[in-house]
Formats: sequence, structure tokens, C-alpha cells
Amino acid sequence: MTDIDVVTQTVLRERQGRDRGWWDEMRACYWPDSTVSLSWYEGDGPGFVDASEAMAGRGDASVHRLSPPVVRIVGGRAFAEVPAAIEVRTVIDGVTADLVSGTRILYRLERRGGRWGIVALDCVYERDTVTPAVPGGHLTVRPEDLAPYRAPYAVLAWHLARRGYEVGPDLLGDDRPERTAAFYAETMEWLQEE
Repeated sequence: MTDIDVVTQTVLRERQGRDRGWWDEMRACYWPDSTVSLSWYEGDGPGFVDASEAMAGRGDASVHRLSPPVVRIVGGRAFAEVPAAIEVRTVIDGVTADLVSGTRILYRLERRGGRWGIVALDCVYERDTVTPAVPGGHLTVRPEDLAPYRAPYAVLAWHLARRGYEVGPDLLGDDRPERTAAFYAETMEWLQEE
């Protein structure tokens, strides 16, 4: 396999491990000194795996519908962007609902000792929505319920807050294009530092 194949499989296996509850496989994708920054978690990669396992244990499951990754490699560093839809089945006031959050999952990876591993995972949030799972069902989510949260992830943040998770107010999002552009520029500079 080429390095692009290995990097692609590493990021896909990380997501598969999370969605399937294969925690050891997910953990193997991260370097111990890695960082993760997303809606409900900020910390190191191994801690993210532990927190994901605890989240699943509480019944807070989600799945990630992934589009093909775009991978760039310079020497022993790689950047992979994976467009994704985070899908959550939940119950809102007795109504079964499907929440979908569009995001771009951004991975930085390094090859160490001949093996590729994730050194950073970040997300850029695009937009989200929630609909009744059964056609004809009726949901009531008031605009004031979503008002405390930024538009690209308002529904996701509202849902997570209802489940007891704290969501950061300063996430990367399409509503702040300058900050997102700066993040991409920093990532490309990092990639060239090899």
C-alpha cells in the first residue's frame, strides 16, 4: 500500500472504531501526544477514546457517514480532510428524531518509526438539522432554544447540552470563514515543516 492508502485507512479505521465501539482499534490510530478538539471534547487522543467509550456507555451513540478523504502528504506528515454527516437518533419530548450535523473532520498525521498515526483531529462545522424520524411526526424546537449556540452547530450543541455535555463556543465553523481559513493556512504550514 502507498502512504496515501495507509493514511486513508488510518482515518477511516478511527471513525469505524468509534462508530462500532471498537475502542482498541480506535485507540491504535492515535499517537499518545495527539490532540482532539470538537463539539463536546477537547484534550488528547487517548482521552477522547475513553470519553467516547463512556459516552456510548451512557447510550449517547452517533454514526458518521463519510465522503472520500482528500489526503496530502509531505515527507512524514499528512493532512486528511473527511467530509462527514454526524447522525444521531434521539427522542425530543417523546418524539423520535434524527439529527444530522454536517462537518469536515480534519486529521493531521505523522509517520513515526515507520507507522502512521493521528497527531490532531479538528472539525469544521457547516450546518445541522433535526427532523422527526417518522413522517408526519411533529417536533417543537423553539428558536430561543437554539439562540445560545452558533448557527453551524446550534442543533448539535442544543442536543448535547440536553444530554449533559458542555459544548465550546469557539469551534471552527463556516460562519467564521476568516478563522477557518487561518486554520487551513496553519495546517498547510505545519505540513511543510517536515
